[in-house]
Amino acid sequence: MLTLPPGETDAAPWTPRSLPDVVDDLLEALGRPAGRPAVLAVDGRSAGGKSTFAERVAAAVAGAVVVHTDDVAWWESFFGWDHLMAAGVLEPARRGEHVRYRPPAWDSRDRPGAIEVPAQTRLVVVEGVGAGRQSLAGLVDAAVWVQADAPEARRRGIERDGGDQDAADFWDRWNAEEVPFLAQDRPWERALMIVCGTPELTGTAAIDPTAVLVGTPGPTSRRSRRAPR
Repeated sequence: MLTLPPGETDAAPWTPRSLPDVVDDLLEALGRPAGRPAVLAVDGRSAGGKSTFAERVAAAVAGAVVVHTDDVAWWESFFGWDHLMAAGVLEPARRGEHVRYRPPAWDSRDRPGAIEVPAQTRLVVVEGVGAGRQSLAGLVDAAVWVQADAPEARRRGIERDGGDQDAADFWDRWNAEEVPFLAQDRPWERALMIVCGTPELTGTAAIDPTAVLVGTPGPTSRRSRRAPR
């Protein structure tokens, strides 16, 4: 059993499924919007396995692009970046335009490059904490919530960021905003699918390392096999 922050619904029991089957279900739900890419949000808590799942999905779909919320939020507030994601990436992508977006902080701090979504992209996977937030729901065709064990996510996050006291302090500052933000927004309740980002801690017997553990979606999720346009 996973240890979850207060208020998050436990998605167990978990069912091992093959990645191709999971991707097929997601693509069926997303459909093929005319003249634009489908948009899938992959949300979850920090260091909970979102990036890994998003990259696995994108690698299985020809013409898919991953957009990381961390790139849009770079040198912005932790969660006050949704207007930038909407206006800079999702709205033009949904108009079928080629996206080459540089958030304001990229210019002011001389960060090279840009967030790019080619015009012929089939699928945009928006990955990061808050990707499935309510304020972006009208620009997303379906969302996945990646549920993870909270202590393991903390261990991963601190290790990822250097493993020292500075990393631990940053984790605690981040978590002080993440926990109340997600508790209020409750994106797991709108998720089409919930997958496990810490499968090694579920107690599920004989886990295939290539499988995806899929749980029970929330009460207000999009349960239809095809997402509304």
